Amino acid sequence: MSVSHTWRALRHRNFRLFFFGQSTSLIGTWMTRLATAWLVYRLTHSALLLGVVSFSGQIVSCLLGPFAAVWVERLERRRLLIVTQAAAAVQSLGLAVLTLAHVITLGEIIALMVFQGLINAFDMPGRQSFLVQMVEDRGDLVNAIAINSSMVNGARLIGPAIGGLIIAGFGEGWCFFIDGVSYLAVIASLVAMRLPALSGRAPSGNSLLEELREGWNYVSGFAPIRTVLLILALTCLLGWPYSVLLPVFAGQVLHGGAHTLGWLSAASGVGAFCSALSLAMRKSIKGLTHTLQTAVAVLGVGLIFFGLSHVLWLSLLLIVVVGFGVIQVAAVCNTIIQSLVPDDKRARVMGYYTMAFFGSAPFGSLMAGALAEHVGAPHTVMLTGALCIASAAWFSLQLPKIRPEMRAAYREKEQSAQRESEQPSRGVSGTTPLGAVLSQRRISTSRSR
Repeated sequence: MSVSHTWRALRHRNFRLFFFGQSTSLIGTWMTRLATAWLVYRLTHSALLLGVVSFSGQIVSCLLGPFAAVWVERLERRRLLIVTQAAAAVQSLGLAVLTLAHVITLGEIIALMVFQGLINAFDMPGRQSFLVQMVEDRGDLVNAIAINSSMVNGARLIGPAIGGLIIAGFGEGWCFFIDGVSYLAVIASLVAMRLPALSGRAPSGNSLLEELREGWNYVSGFAPIRTVLLILALTCLLGWPYSVLLPVFAGQVLHGGAHTLGWLSAASGVGAFCSALSLAMRKSIKGLTHTLQTAVAVLGVGLIFFGLSHVLWLSLLLIVVVGFGVIQVAAVCNTIIQSLVPDDKRARVMGYYTMAFFGSAPFGSLMAGALAEHVGAPHTVMLTGALCIASAAWFSLQLPKIRPEMRAAYREKEQSAQRESEQPSRGVSGTTPLGAVLSQRRISTSRSR
């Protein structure tokens, strides 16, 4: 199959199946996110409770993420993802039944969000580490990560727009129902994949706590990954919670309804999709740390001006910038980590990625909800935007410290690739190690960061 450079990872059959199945499911997922936020706001008219509902699901993923990631490394990834997708379908259909029957309460919404958080604790590290199995040529791994982000944010563009129309015409329950059915597409794609018989890591003989400690020692002791995870956590704490307050902006600041919320969410999705597409067009990891530094600052500026706007068309333009910055940070952090971490620690490190991503966001949601109750949603996002700019300045000070270690890590991968290239066997399924790709492309890390 011939694909352009931007979409080159789609030449792999398994990843192509995953792309089309997951794209369908993710549209439903974003419809559910929009519908949940609007349902809570309709029932309570409280910015604080919007933050509480968001917190309830994300905190579970945060607390369980590293423990779940250790188990993920011991399990066959495809089977795990089939189970998590089926469980997510049950969660969405549960929301649908209760909402369509007009009996749903805030407590039931929170309980179902906690259940979704439990699912995400296993699903996210499993999904991220499964990319290595779906893409046989490790040279396409960075592109696969970018396409995966494009897929998520393309759905983020389409899902809320459809969801806003469905909520306005038929109610939130039908969004939940469509989402529950959409999981069948990704389950079918997983079943249709052709993978090696043994996909999980062989047990090491260590206990769960020993493996958890080994992963923690690696993350905390390797400055580049530690720093990237910290900037991700700061961005999720300060920059991500704007999405929790969008119903408030739609209803109180812009004096609209569910359709206004749909437009705001879709505009954020436009920026996020453009961000992911720009990463997919990259030919290498060269310059990603500078990209990350810029993205955090852009996010901060976007949030400040979004808080100042009270005009719909201007708010839509500014939320595009915010959406671009948020996803640029998350996707670039993912790409840097995946390019540095060894395969035997990949799921565990992605567990800490999950913890940084889901761990900071719930506290940020609570903080944003509480602040919005006292000073208003516009002033809240302006404050968090200013703190994002301060975070970008901190990261800039860390770059001279972590770049030498990153160069050393890539050199070690090159040397390992050269040693393996001298061996007659290329390993399982003809897979080329990531280090070999980095060696072949001769990434000049001394000039890239």
